[in-house]
Amino acid sequence: MNKALQILIDRGFVKDFTDAEGLSKLMDEGPVTFYCGTDPTAKSLHIGHIVPFFAMHHLQKEGHNPIILVGGGTALIGDPSGKTEMRPILSKEVIKANADNITRQLSRIVSIDTDKPGYGKAVIANNASWLTDLNYIDFLRDIGRYFSVNRMLTFEGVKQRLERGLSFIEFNYQLLQSYDFYILNRDYGCRLQIGGADQWGNIVAGIDLLDRMDAPKGYGLTFNLIMTSDGKKMGKSEKGAVYLDKDMYSVYDFYQYWRNVQDSDVIKLMKLFTFMELEEIAEYEKPGVNINDAKARLAFEVTAIIHGREEAEKAESAAKALFSSSGSIEGMPSVEVAKDQFEMGVLNLFTLSGLTSSNGDARRLVVQGGAEINGKKITDPKTMIGLSDANEDGAFILKAGKKRYMRVIVK
Repeated sequence: MNKALQILIDRGFVKDFTDAEGLSKLMDEGPVTFYCGTDPTAKSLHIGHIVPFFAMHHLQKEGHNPIILVGGGTALIGDPSGKTEMRPILSKEVIKANADNITRQLSRIVSIDTDKPGYGKAVIANNASWLTDLNYIDFLRDIGRYFSVNRMLTFEGVKQRLERGLSFIEFNYQLLQSYDFYILNRDYGCRLQIGGADQWGNIVAGIDLLDRMDAPKGYGLTFNLIMTSDGKKMGKSEKGAVYLDKDMYSVYDFYQYWRNVQDSDVIKLMKLFTFMELEEIAEYEKPGVNINDAKARLAFEVTAIIHGREEAEKAESAAKALFSSSGSIEGMPSVEVAKDQFEMGVLNLFTLSGLTSSNGDARRLVVQGGAEINGKKITDPKTMIGLSDANEDGAFILKAGKKRYMRVIVK
């Protein structure tokens, strides 16, 4: 097996190849241009989206040339694969803003402008440049004629949506993604498409289109859906999706998400979501290694990649400050409250902080013994909190359950 592909296998990325032997041989012959697409249907990616781009990093590091395809055109439709319902239709202006933000996020994982020795050269493309001005009649005549509806209906993603309802506009998505592969093959020499397991049908359709258009042969590679040990999809938390945008999911919470993963998932996640070498990761598998040291390393490495080393250090220090006298609370998520509004009941305080969604939610938290303020457990839902209860710095550190914190700053 080609070295770059073996790295992906060893790190736990790979689910399926369309032609493993042929792709391995092609990559042994020299650098291969490959792509992965993402549709900017939201302001930010979340960690469930970025597995293929970590794989892209490793392929780039071995000298292969990545194309990040931002789906400014396909986002106008929305990919039905893996979705239970049709996406909302977004304006072109919103899609462009989303695309710009997502490009910045991915540039932390894939080296866009790099002269690193041995690294492949990365390109960012946007399919809006060739999709938005397509003539529909010409497209149907030149591209659509190669697609069998009967075959499209056999793909799992389409079959699942047919049970719930699949719009005609979504049914066109596979044609457009296949056309993307053809354009990238023609204009950039792209030979490989990578993506999540739910993209198998779209990738196979694109390879088939290349063959029918007498283009150089294409290959496909899909990656495992990452599940935690308790059977949940990777990337969900008590607060919802773990977004890469710090305005949607704070850096501190991002760090804590990784710091609190299950013991049995740590090594797997190190292999997938960090740039650590496998030999270094193996050191954390040895008998006698403190699992909390491994979790802290995982949390720091992923946070440093996504948010930068300085932000990772702040989050790490804030986390340490909660359990010891050392460290800084600078990176801890916080909310400000006006001084003249402060005298309030504990339920209102927890709801205002965002740690609970309502006073009823806060009441349950208190009654069940999960509420703390400045290290003191609160057991009476009628407790009143005043400025005299603040820390020396005039703030309050609220804790909900075992892992969620918020600093309330009185202004």
